[in-house]
Amino acid sequence: MRIELHRRSSPSATLRLLSPVIGLALAVITGAIMFSLMGKNPATALYIYFIEPLTEAWSVHELLIKAAPLILMGAGLSICYLSNNWNIGAEGQFIMGALAGSIFPVLFTDFQNPLVLPLMIGFAMVGGALWAGIPALLKARFNTNEILVSLMLVYIAERVLDYLVRGPWRNPGGMNFPESVRFHDFARMPEILPADGRANIGIIIAIVVAVALWFMLSRTLKGFEIRVLGTSPRAGRFAGFSSRGMVFFSFLIAGACAGLAGIIEVAGASAQLRPIISPGYGFTAIIVAFLGRLNPLGAILAGFILALTYLGGEAAQISLQVSDKVSRVFQGALLLYILAADTLVHYRIRIAARPRADKPDVPRQTSEKGA
Repeated sequence: MRIELHRRSSPSATLRLLSPVIGLALAVITGAIMFSLMGKNPATALYIYFIEPLTEAWSVHELLIKAAPLILMGAGLSICYLSNNWNIGAEGQFIMGALAGSIFPVLFTDFQNPLVLPLMIGFAMVGGALWAGIPALLKARFNTNEILVSLMLVYIAERVLDYLVRGPWRNPGGMNFPESVRFHDFARMPEILPADGRANIGIIIAIVVAVALWFMLSRTLKGFEIRVLGTSPRAGRFAGFSSRGMVFFSFLIAGACAGLAGIIEVAGASAQLRPIISPGYGFTAIIVAFLGRLNPLGAILAGFILALTYLGGEAAQISLQVSDKVSRVFQGALLLYILAADTLVHYRIRIAARPRADKPDVPRQTSEKGA
């Protein structure tokens, strides 16, 4: 007996739209079961996880801080995945963008004027794009697996960051802690309503970028090229579109978005470089992209939802005394259920009996008697 998947000739449009909602609902149910097994009241735990972080102004500010990088990277990865290029290294591109953008406040501390922040943003986008260009080049030139290459580059980026903040970029007056100098005011993201919290204009930048990417996808020839090459590379070649060119374009766009997210993070609430500047935003952004249906506008809503899981996880640690891994479990369950729901929408599952192997014919041996 074996399980077979058969593509449906006409998947339900309604179920395709409801797939993320079904996945989210199943993830919430799984969360309730998980809290119950841990000896916590499921209703109270889910309230603390999903509702309590939205009841105070400062926590809403924290939600905006966490949502900005997720929206940016989720929207950028949507371009990659729509074009059938699997970028799993947004975390590394986030880090390298943050490093490239931090050159000015860390190495040129006397350079303080209004040009600093725009230069930081530009350098960060270039740094993230160049790091994403490595798997793009290797795939286009040597047909290497972009999933493995982009993933391995994450660990290289992490080691580069760790080396710099513990070595050449370490703050001389930082009591030997592994961190850079704190960024001066010209190198900081302007805050929104600073009296209520720490949120900065990064969330506005993220939404504007996501809307721009949506416009490009839905209203321009380049967006049509992305969808055609992602759906049918052969049809794209007949139309004169370049598959190699699309590899570079999609990776560079995703890398630039990740680099921008990196500098927003370190020039915002953090205001300096540390050995760890991301709680895993680059990997969570993959969930954001799929929860948003590979639509940059959908990535905005999905980014807020996944940001809430980070904030709710922190609240659950304090109020319920549970592990910080709870949010990771919830995020993993959410991705699993979304992919499972999508699979069931597009494919039928059939259980077929294994064909019986025919017995091979055994030739009869004949013996000859000698005279």
